Amino acid sequence: MMIDNLEGLFALLVGAMLGVFYFAGLWWTVRQLGSSQYVALLFVFSLFFRTSTVIVGFYLILGDNWLRLVAGLVGFMVVRFLATRYSDNSTEKSIHKKPQKNLRENKPSEPVQKQTAYGSNL
Repeated sequence: MMIDNLEGLFALLVGAMLGVFYFAGLWWTVRQLGSSQYVALLFVFSLFFRTSTVIVGFYLILGDNWLRLVAGLVGFMVVRFLATRYSDNSTEKSIHKKPQKNLRENKPSEPVQKQTAYGSNL
């Protein structure tokens, strides 16, 4: 039941390719949600399509040997790690941009006062 190095490398690459497909599709879907009229339909269809494609890919290509399946899952998880690391860096860059000035008002904004349940201000 052992797999040779070439078969393990193939399974790792197939898992990575399935991961790239899944997370690139997720990235595309999130980018399209802002401009779509049918947000829920787009999200659900994309989720179903991406998930079913990855499951069928794992089943057809890697499913008859559990060691190949594990190698494919490792490849998929490596791509997941890289995708989340890349998205964290791009989000961090967009957070640290200089805020734009409010062109409607020239006066500085006043701090918001919070009230407790008993009516006193914090």
